[in-house]
Amino acid sequence: MTHPRIRPLLAMACMLATAASATAAAADRDDGAMLGFSRTAATAQQSLEQRFDAQLDPAELRGWLKQMASQPNQVGSPHDKANAEFMLAKFREWGWDAHIETFSVLYPTPKKVALELLGPNPYTAALHEPAVAGDTTSDLAGVLPPYNVYGADGDVSAPLVYANYGMPDDYKELARRGIDVRGKIVITRYGGGWRGLKPKLAQEHGAIGCLIYSDPRDDGYAQGETYPQGGWRPAQGVQRGSVADMQLYPGDPLTPGIGSTPGAKRLALKDAKTILKIPVLPISYADATPLLQALRGPTAPASWRGALPLTYRVGPSASKVHLTVLSDWSQKPVYDVIAMLKGATAPDQWVVRGNHHDGWTFGAWDPLSGNVTLMAEAKAIGGLVKQGWRPQRTLVYASWDGEEPGLLGSTEWAEAHASELQQKAVLYLNSDTNGRGFLDAGGSHSLQHLVNQAADGVTDPETHVSVRERLRAHMLVDGSSKDAKPEAKAIAKLAAEGGDVPIQALGSGSDYSAFLEHLGIASLNLGFGGEDDDAGIYHSRYDSFDHYARFGDPDFGYGVALAKVAGHIMLRTADAEVLPLRFGDFSDTLDRYVGELHKLVDDTRKATEQQHKLLDSHAFALDADPTRPVAAPARDSDMPAIDLAPLDQAAKRLRQSAQAYQAAYARHAAGPDLPAARQQQLNQLIGSMEQTLTDPAGLPGRNWFKHFIYAPGMLTGYGVKTVPGVREAIEARRWDEANHYAALTAKVLDRYRAQLDRLTMLLDKQS
Repeated sequence: MTHPRIRPLLAMACMLATAASATAAAADRDDGAMLGFSRTAATAQQSLEQRFDAQLDPAELRGWLKQMASQPNQVGSPHDKANAEFMLAKFREWGWDAHIETFSVLYPTPKKVALELLGPNPYTAALHEPAVAGDTTSDLAGVLPPYNVYGADGDVSAPLVYANYGMPDDYKELARRGIDVRGKIVITRYGGGWRGLKPKLAQEHGAIGCLIYSDPRDDGYAQGETYPQGGWRPAQGVQRGSVADMQLYPGDPLTPGIGSTPGAKRLALKDAKTILKIPVLPISYADATPLLQALRGPTAPASWRGALPLTYRVGPSASKVHLTVLSDWSQKPVYDVIAMLKGATAPDQWVVRGNHHDGWTFGAWDPLSGNVTLMAEAKAIGGLVKQGWRPQRTLVYASWDGEEPGLLGSTEWAEAHASELQQKAVLYLNSDTNGRGFLDAGGSHSLQHLVNQAADGVTDPETHVSVRERLRAHMLVDGSSKDAKPEAKAIAKLAAEGGDVPIQALGSGSDYSAFLEHLGIASLNLGFGGEDDDAGIYHSRYDSFDHYARFGDPDFGYGVALAKVAGHIMLRTADAEVLPLRFGDFSDTLDRYVGELHKLVDDTRKATEQQHKLLDSHAFALDADPTRPVAAPARDSDMPAIDLAPLDQAAKRLRQSAQAYQAAYARHAAGPDLPAARQQQLNQLIGSMEQTLTDPAGLPGRNWFKHFIYAPGMLTGYGVKTVPGVREAIEARRWDEANHYAALTAKVLDRYRAQLDRLTMLLDKQS
């Protein structure tokens, strides 16, 4: 589901807050010890990882991908089930205890979709992706037509209004031009924010329908040659996708918070809050062109103009647009493949690895490029078992179904097994798409050092330096560009210090959400990208094996690289004498988050004062072109005092506790003086540390999301909001709520600190 071209942009502002401090970087340079292992055990671990690496075969990844992407692979398709059964047989062949766990979920599929421009210059949209030369699956039957799942059914006719990316600021610009979308159909382009926000905001502004098209400026011919000559989106290519309001909760819309098992209590369809109330349809830029040409009204602002050969106007159109969406709202099965290897000494501590296997069409890049990597890891681990090795902790490998419609398979499984997972799971490691380029890593910041150590031990297939050092170089170059954004420059400065490179915070868009943000399990998301040309076929019929073999990862070298990074993290977490989390990294990160909140308060106050001065002096009116009237913006509310002192104090206390723990760890952990019983107790507490960053009441207005440090933004979709209860309240100018959640988040942090102090006491406890 996660688009790797979107994910780094949305997370860029948060990456700064993830870098290790200069002190931690210096410590990393001085001490290369493998986190969680004694020196002797680390040597044995390195030997184990070398034997793991030797079993990874890119030809096998290629063969599995070709087979699994050979037929339409969406939820409910015969091939989706066949793929699950294929993996089940493979896991069992490789020595895993495996089964398929099935859930029944609400998954509407289109019975009829139609779009036409009425009036004197009528046009009927094709809504079809034709076959292309050299793509052997592009003409196969069984692919669902382009549609957006969890929009409403409807048959509506209305004038059309163009709203750019359809984000909140875009509606403010429309209002300044006197454009009202009530009773209209809104057309927006993909990009600028998650697709599900576009129809949601259109609905909230009174629109009766929403179209989303792919402008060639964003992922078509303005970026490069189009498919099949190049990798980018052809004229009739369409991005499918979910528009469920997943900022409230992911998973089956009818079973929030519980697994969609046969006896589960389900909401009535009308009561499902994540299903939209207006029809939504994605279209190609070929189908969008006649609609955009029909628009009248003011010329669109410069930043709204795409790459189509037309004058972009905001509308409304003189002629009406007729939109029809009719769906089959039945239940469909999703098939989660679950494989386990029981731990030898700590079987009740689980290390969980996941990737989904369902696609919107064939799904070669999204998600099978990551799924075959997971399979390669599982086979190699099975080979280690046949050689006589056994993990100390239990390994769980899961291939999820139903991720694309709304993280269905992973969420339902996590909700169904919530209690057991919170007792046992110590790590969830996710991947999704994969391609050529740079490591993209995000997750819980107590895992940042573990990621860095693993990445430092894997060689980049193209440059033959370590994956970590190539990523560092990428950050340095990005930050040195003359047009680099401030965040990129700051990241480059931190990367130049040596030691750990930053990992980003996680929002949403893939299967880690239920584990991290609902259950509070320390999580990671990994993948390579940045040099592949896959973005143009995202969620289209052309996400095929033939496209991936040309433009994704042709020799599957980065599939092997991902298997090594992820596999080493899994093996180290399974066998570490002390679970390899470093809490000082989280404390450093939190300090930066709190600093960002102070800056947000200061910047918001200055911007408010500046806007009020401009309004009071009538500057907007005097600046406006009388022949192209644009009204002044609405006046922002006055800003009272925001009290971040509770967060300041909690962060300071946590910093002191983290330093004390790190000192105790250096003295005792993974050493000969730590008794086995105390080590077991220590690991149990470490494994549940992330859960103390959650609160049962959840975040304001969406109690499914319980993590108080990481959450997807209500108005960013996939993009993360850190310390979300406070940050989003400030951004939305809900001042009382900001003060309330500053105090509440401080209490959550104090619980985390208190458990960290217990860990320190255990380490220093006299035998």
